Amino acid sequence: MQAQQQQALMASDRAKLRSRKPTDKNIPEGVEDCIIGDGVQRYRELRDVERRLDATMMRKRLDVQDAVNRNVKASISNSSLRGHADCQQRYRTLRIWISNTVEDQSWQADTLDVDAFDFNTSMDSSYRVKIEGRLLNDEEEEIESDDSEDEDQTSGDAMDEDGKETEKQKKSKFPAKQYKLSHFFKAMTVEFDRKPGKDAADQNVEWKKPVVAPNATNLPNSADFDQLEFKRGGDENINITINLTRDETPERFQLSPALAEILDVGEATRAEAVMGIWDYIRANDLEEDEEKRQFECDANLRAIMTGPNKAHCTIPELPDHIKYHMTSLAPIKLPYTIRVDQDFHENPQPTIYDVRVLVDDPLRAALASYLSNPSYPQSLLEITNLNDHLALLVQKIANSKSKHTFFDSLSKNPTEFIAKWLSSQKRDLEVISGEATRGGGEDASGDEWRRGGKDGIWGSENVRESVNLIVGSKSRV
Repeated sequence: MQAQQQQALMASDRAKLRSRKPTDKNIPEGVEDCIIGDGVQRYRELRDVERRLDATMMRKRLDVQDAVNRNVKASISNSSLRGHADCQQRYRTLRIWISNTVEDQSWQADTLDVDAFDFNTSMDSSYRVKIEGRLLNDEEEEIESDDSEDEDQTSGDAMDEDGKETEKQKKSKFPAKQYKLSHFFKAMTVEFDRKPGKDAADQNVEWKKPVVAPNATNLPNSADFDQLEFKRGGDENINITINLTRDETPERFQLSPALAEILDVGEATRAEAVMGIWDYIRANDLEEDEEKRQFECDANLRAIMTGPNKAHCTIPELPDHIKYHMTSLAPIKLPYTIRVDQDFHENPQPTIYDVRVLVDDPLRAALASYLSNPSYPQSLLEITNLNDHLALLVQKIANSKSKHTFFDSLSKNPTEFIAKWLSSQKRDLEVISGEATRGGGEDASGDEWRRGGKDGIWGSENVRESVNLIVGSKSRV
């Protein structure tokens, strides 16, 4: 409780300091009549430019955030073809090469004595498998897409021309981050069709990405590589399957047929699924009239609902219902045959696979680098200090303007001005002392209210208490 009281007291002190700070940065009216030159007009023009610049920067910031965060409603509520085209802006092609070399195979031996009956060469035949991955750049992807169009082959990864140019222009301004093979997967296993030989227990191959901090810059070698190799013993051709488990944030899931029927897509994140169902509800006018968060379930929605009550449901309950219709994506399976025969290795050719992987928008990386730039908070602090200093200067100008008005009026007609000023002061005194009446303060000819000292009205107890009360209330505000 003491800590809370101390924090509340500190917050109150900070509020007092903020309340005493001047915030108005507009030049008071009439200042231009008191100075020489066009400084006031120039300042007001600068303020107008600043307001328009702030509005433009805010609009651009919102546009950037909207482009970075990509409204998931549009990609789900639209048709699957349009949703797929929207995903093209976030997906790129990862090309994977799989190859193998051999060592100490029987056909590689050159010291075998054909006249002897002992054909044991005391050699351990082995092979080494290499898995390499590289993200294709924009030019390579465009060439691949152009080739597929020339051959009149329909490709799910093709993009329309406008989309290509927009993406190319964007990436020319914001260079894409260089990702390595290990960035896209959190686990990799190799399955052998059979386990031949006496070293069958050593055939298993498994890699798991170590846990690293989200914003870590120096990754360990086990989590940052472009190729993976493993060596095993064997002298026969063997089929293997390489399983790649995706590493995506946020995680995508495989949808059940009932949920896919509603969303018109086969894969989605949890947020995309919820927003897609909400769009479906509004499109079919299933919202309740009184409670907008509650909706009526039609035949498609009842197919994904769990529990006894399937006629009505609320939006906060949707995640609990759809979690049973979302399963983790199956690993990417890449079949490969390890060849150890001489005919193949006279002219070996790697097996190539193209895998679509999710990458960050270049605009997101550019925005993150800008916000994490050490000069950015320093610039904001400098701008804040300049604004505070400017507001203080404007307040001083306003005070100077009041002084100028006072002395200017005094110089034009001293007698009338002093009489009005004394009446105003007497009226203020009457208000402070609690003796104000309607129409008071006009008679300022008496000396009782101008008399100082302990016997004067300014030294009375009522006036002192009233002044302290007014000053205290203003300081609290």
